[in-house]
Amino acid sequence: MTTMKGDSDVKAIVRQRYGEAAKRVTEGAGTGCCGSGPVSSCCGAAPAAIGGSDPITANLYDAVQADAVPDTALLASLGCGNPTALAELKPGETVLDLGSGGGIDVLLSARRVGPTGVAYGLDMTDEMLALALENKRKSGLGNVHFLKGDIEHIPLPANSVDVVISNCVINLAADKDRVLAEAFRVLRPGGRFAVSDVVVRGEVPPAIRRTMELWIGCVAGALSDRDYLDKLAHAGFADAGIEITRVYGVDDAREFLAAQGADLQQLAAQVDGKFASGFIRATKPQAATAAPSPGTTATPAAATVRATASTAPSCCGTSPCCGG
Repeated sequence: MTTMKGDSDVKAIVRQRYGEAAKRVTEGAGTGCCGSGPVSSCCGAAPAAIGGSDPITANLYDAVQADAVPDTALLASLGCGNPTALAELKPGETVLDLGSGGGIDVLLSARRVGPTGVAYGLDMTDEMLALALENKRKSGLGNVHFLKGDIEHIPLPANSVDVVISNCVINLAADKDRVLAEAFRVLRPGGRFAVSDVVVRGEVPPAIRRTMELWIGCVAGALSDRDYLDKLAHAGFADAGIEITRVYGVDDAREFLAAQGADLQQLAAQVDGKFASGFIRATKPQAATAAPSPGTTATPAAATVRATASTAPSCCGTSPCCGG
């Protein structure tokens, strides 16, 4: 078990683990970013190649979507949802995917916005960017652009994007306020924030929060639903809401903790039903042109948390890994 020491630890280890995951897909070795095993999947779209046969990453993309992208884009998928299916993208829009990984959500977005639109993917990992560029080449799409950088410092101008999406990446960031402020900055007035992420419902044992492996697995770094809505409001967003799409039960918790020590495995019952995947929506107000001044907080309109799914089915993998 690795204990977190600071923000730099989070970023360095996330970069290392996701770089290793991309290499395994590229080389066809097919081992998970937190585990090992052949390329196979007992649960559906999210493959074991990147730890995908776990309760978080399983069954996210349907057959039509899977057929629309290269196999290596699907193999590199580490998300907890399907933001492109829920973001209501329109032809001609400009979309930015924060933490785009192997590029699956960027490629799917590019098809939805069409040739008059643009889809950007931002990632900090060289290996993932190389894989994404290869997947772009295989797809033949001309309206896709991958950028290198941190989601805390988006290399795009203010008011340049219609929709910001992300797939289980913001919870990996140590400075989530900065990420949300940057998303707000690059969105045009009226632009939409539409991300899939893991949220916490209730108290989580401190030992879970302190564990680096579980942070990288999208668990330890997750915000509570209330904190997520408050941070969106602080960044200046309005109309914020969370649609719960999948709740993880005690069997899923045992899978999260299977690769950890016995002390953490004993905590499975304590996190039963406390983690969920959700679709988080918010809007940049039409009157807004920049982030709020330091020390000010916008008031969200109709901030809501809504459940739309029951407990997620248990799967066969271990050690969830998330992102792009």
